[in-house]
Amino acid sequence: MNYKIFGFLALSTLLTVFTSCDALKDLNYVVSPTPLEMHGDSVAFQVSVKIPEKGIRKKIVAELLPMYGDVALDPIKISGEKIETGDKTIPFKAGGTVTYNQKVAYKSSLETAELTLTGKVYKGVIGGKEKTKEAIPSTKLADATIVTPLLVRKDYKVISDNKFEFKRIKEFNISAMINFDKAQSKVNASELKGDDVAALKEFMATSVNNPKIKIKSISINGYASPEGETKRNDSLSSDRVKASRKALEKLVKFKKDSNSIDFTTINYSLKGLGEDYDGFKSALRASDKISKEDQDLLIRIVEINKDPESREKEIRNLAKAFKDLEKYIFPMLRRSEIVIKYTVEGYTDEELKSIAISNPDSLKVDELIQAAMVTENDDSKVLIYKAASIKDPLNTLILNNLGVAQFNLANVNEAKESFSKANDAKENKISKNNMAAVHGVEGNRASAKELLDQANGAGPEVNYNMGIINIMEGDYSKAKSNLGSESSYNKGLALLLDGSVDQSVTCIDASNDKESGEGYYLKAIASARQNNVDAVISNLKMAISLDGSYKAKAASDREFISFSENASFTDLTK
Repeated sequence: MNYKIFGFLALSTLLTVFTSCDALKDLNYVVSPTPLEMHGDSVAFQVSVKIPEKGIRKKIVAELLPMYGDVALDPIKISGEKIETGDKTIPFKAGGTVTYNQKVAYKSSLETAELTLTGKVYKGVIGGKEKTKEAIPSTKLADATIVTPLLVRKDYKVISDNKFEFKRIKEFNISAMINFDKAQSKVNASELKGDDVAALKEFMATSVNNPKIKIKSISINGYASPEGETKRNDSLSSDRVKASRKALEKLVKFKKDSNSIDFTTINYSLKGLGEDYDGFKSALRASDKISKEDQDLLIRIVEINKDPESREKEIRNLAKAFKDLEKYIFPMLRRSEIVIKYTVEGYTDEELKSIAISNPDSLKVDELIQAAMVTENDDSKVLIYKAASIKDPLNTLILNNLGVAQFNLANVNEAKESFSKANDAKENKISKNNMAAVHGVEGNRASAKELLDQANGAGPEVNYNMGIINIMEGDYSKAKSNLGSESSYNKGLALLLDGSVDQSVTCIDASNDKESGEGYYLKAIASARQNNVDAVISNLKMAISLDGSYKAKAASDREFISFSENASFTDLTK
């Protein structure tokens, strides 16, 4: 632990205690530090007992009994040179010193306690036929206790998971197929009545009057069945593309007085792809009209024979199979395929926020997440993230961010459940930090520290939270480092406790707490350690004006013990 002794305080107190007899006399006590100080849940101090020359008779034992408030401490036993039964033997002529170190677990009653000492002087061995020679009168050795580390603000920070990319503009496509008669490129009227063509027509009609729909491209690929001359089929597939484009553009000229699609602005891809052997093989495998044996044979012919004319000749030689192909397979290959790629711009953030509250079921998961992220009100965030979690119950981002909103609303138990679910769904450092924050608020410091160790690297929030624990453990040097470069109340407190008083004040003045009651009170302590009376009074006045509880706090705070007789201080705190 890194405990600092404060410059304005005496490092120790020298106290001479006189007894009424010559057996033990003129003892000097040195206590360090004084007032006593609490660090890391305990109070550690040292008492040195100096016995002057001829201060202890040769055949006596002294038992000194220190008390810290209502806590009885280990006795200090010293003996004359002819007894040698105490903790230390002190020669008569030379005298000597006994050093006593003690560490006491802190409890609230010790804040205003005193370190006192009493005892007895015995003639002979304690436990034998000793005779009480003299009772040592009760003596105050030191004031207690400076508890400034308890001023740490337990403002543990949680982390929102913002690794989310919302695609407001999304890409889609819609397609339709037009079939043709054998060796023909004319579009039959019946082909324009199919469900896919009707859906395409409806989409195009909708897109005209919807500014959020943007057509990016139209691709039309034409095909021919693998029969006849290859050159003829190449030309036929291109003609089918042209006919399909013409039919499409005619199809969407809805009314002369309405807006229609401006095809001149659309990126077209027009390809006549000739004989469709890939489609041929796929259609074969999907057909239940062609035997498995014939399927295998036909596919093997296609894959082995690379010459189109020779390939077709071999297929025609399979007389029965070829008839089935003409009836069930080839008609499917005489076609054009129309694919329209388009984008749809989704709701604005304002629209998403409104709909997420009024009708969350109508939104997709990603839309709900975006709505929650652009919503500032934590109550609304909770409602939206809960709606999203119903749709996607194992989404760590949703669960974690739900917990963050609940934590911000001081719904600690609910936040704890959400963070736990998030980490159970997928172990992650962000949720571990956030669970640590919950454990910190609950007072489970050990568990919080363990979780923070596991969360290392998740963000500066982890270090900040560890800095809070460092202060509570009395490791102020680590606290300074972990609390980072940003000025904050806790950083100012860590600097103060580590002995950097001037830097502490500078830090507070640069923080958001420069005009808060906590900030002014901390600066009053800093001023007390600099023995700056005027600054103590002015800062305390501001602190008390903002929070009246600081009046009683300052009156009992051992940080201000050297000002207890100052009229301005007493007037302010009475």
